[in-house]
Amino acid sequence: MYSPDGSRLAVSLSDGNINVYATSNWERTWILSGHSMSITSIAYSPNGDRIVSGSEDSTLRVWDIANGDCLYIFIGHTQEISKVAYSSQDNVVASRSNDETVRLWDVGTGDCRSTLSVDGYIDDMTSVAYSPQGDQVVSSSIRDNTIRLWDVETGECRQTMTGHTSYVSKVLFSPKRDHIASVDYNTVRLWNIGSGTSRKISHRHNGAVTGLKYSPKRNQIASCSSDSTIQLWDAETGVCSRTLTDHSEKVYSISYSPAEDLLVSCSRDTTVRVWDVECGACRYILAGHTKDINDAVFSPQGNQIASTSDDWTVRLWDVETGECQRILIGHSNEVWFVRYSPQGNQIATCSMDGSVRLWDLVTGDCQHTLIGHFEGIGGMEYSPNGNQIASASDDKTVRLWDVKTGMCSHVFIGHQEIVRRVVYSPRGDQVASASRDDKTVRLWDLESGECRHTLEGHKGEIHAIAYSQRGDLIASWSEKGEARLWDVEAGDCRWTLNYDGLADWDSSPLSINFVWMSSEVDSFITADFSGNVRAWEVVEEGGQARIRMRWGSTNGQLVVQDTCVQGVQGVSDLNRRLLKQRGATGESNLRLREAGKDVMSMASVVSRLKSSSSNTESLN
Repeated sequence: MYSPDGSRLAVSLSDGNINVYATSNWERTWILSGHSMSITSIAYSPNGDRIVSGSEDSTLRVWDIANGDCLYIFIGHTQEISKVAYSSQDNVVASRSNDETVRLWDVGTGDCRSTLSVDGYIDDMTSVAYSPQGDQVVSSSIRDNTIRLWDVETGECRQTMTGHTSYVSKVLFSPKRDHIASVDYNTVRLWNIGSGTSRKISHRHNGAVTGLKYSPKRNQIASCSSDSTIQLWDAETGVCSRTLTDHSEKVYSISYSPAEDLLVSCSRDTTVRVWDVECGACRYILAGHTKDINDAVFSPQGNQIASTSDDWTVRLWDVETGECQRILIGHSNEVWFVRYSPQGNQIATCSMDGSVRLWDLVTGDCQHTLIGHFEGIGGMEYSPNGNQIASASDDKTVRLWDVKTGMCSHVFIGHQEIVRRVVYSPRGDQVASASRDDKTVRLWDLESGECRHTLEGHKGEIHAIAYSQRGDLIASWSEKGEARLWDVEAGDCRWTLNYDGLADWDSSPLSINFVWMSSEVDSFITADFSGNVRAWEVVEEGGQARIRMRWGSTNGQLVVQDTCVQGVQGVSDLNRRLLKQRGATGESNLRLREAGKDVMSMASVVSRLKSSSSNTESLN
């Protein structure tokens, strides 16, 4: 553990000793000896001049850092100490023990001031924190998911706060002592100490992520979810900068305007909403559809929005006024997707009625009805030059259509199950299609109509495919948390990523959970059923490709995925476990001898982990 000013690093050892090192030169300044068994927890005093340690020998010791002397031995617990912490006032030490008690010790006298014990609650306690004045302690429990407020002087429970639905892993006081923050698996809650009421803040989406979009100009990611929210993320750091909350039901789709200053969203609540990305304000609520709205996109000029709905209609909206300009009627079933032509003079819509319709935006007339599929169409895209449309259907085929004549030029047959994803390569010379259930991706040559490659290997249903912006790679993403990166020319799988925790997805064909970001560096964003958003980067090393996770939104925690700590020295047992928990690989060492740059590197990593937690000293 680092001292508050960062000048010392204290390392607790299994032999009962504590080694203290000066971070200026990494020389060992003290060996604090006295405990007869392994040390389980240590904490610095607020000004950094003392260390308190707890041990399996059931005692606490307070050490003077200036001379290495043991000032106090606190005796009273009957089993090993699991956690220790200093109060912010530097006058009280708290200890938690496996004997199902928390004891508060007077640092001035060495006496036990009070003991907290409530029918096994202490044994299940997950976190404890002092108030800034040191007169109160807040705790959380895995047993009943409650937050409890304790009086330090009397040891009595003043208040019990309920509201979390899963176990609370962390609690802390606000600096003004008017609020308590608590964290469970999905949410953060802020509690008013006087009233005991709380409001919920999400670290991530609380439902399946149904859509992702990337803004190159802002280097920003937008995600929408079945939890009815939209979140805006910094693509570099992974920090969620804003949560848009006005929708009342599941959000199906989002899209940036061409200038990337506006965002449009559509929802099961039958509304389309236009958002100001800079301030997060909802500029317009576009009402008129009578059932779920499945898709909404901006025109290439940015002056119009098209939306599709389960009410079988398509609506065109004026971005400047928010008024509905036209209602396009013709489909005989739910309308899923809408796409503007690259020129912006036409839109294409696809429906569960098995047709694609091309609409003239000046007159509102249906120019062509593309009929050939005999089941619903779950995917559709314009070619990059706008002369062609590819459609994917539940009838297991992909069809290519001439936009000018409305004629079908090719029928691609080969998939064994329904096809829900189809995309053009950036050059427009190839189409990729994915079948959810046959678990394959097929690459089709547009000139010959032949299948160039069948990409096999996924174990779960494929829910997303996307070409890299250079077009040399294609990525596929399955429900089992498996990403595969394929070489387009050779058809070989260059890298496979299996990421635990992504076993469930929103199975809706409207859900798009994968998007490439940069054309200079191959990086992409994924999202999952649990509400997590993650950024990945493709790294070339020695002619081989590997995927490195840049950041992840899981529970709002810092992730050090792909960090190797092999051979690094000067890491405590606790910090080694912490690094492994956050994704680091390799085995580090406990002893600190001539560590050099490795230690400085590890000090930086551990420091980042520490800074992601509260500055308040707490029993975690």
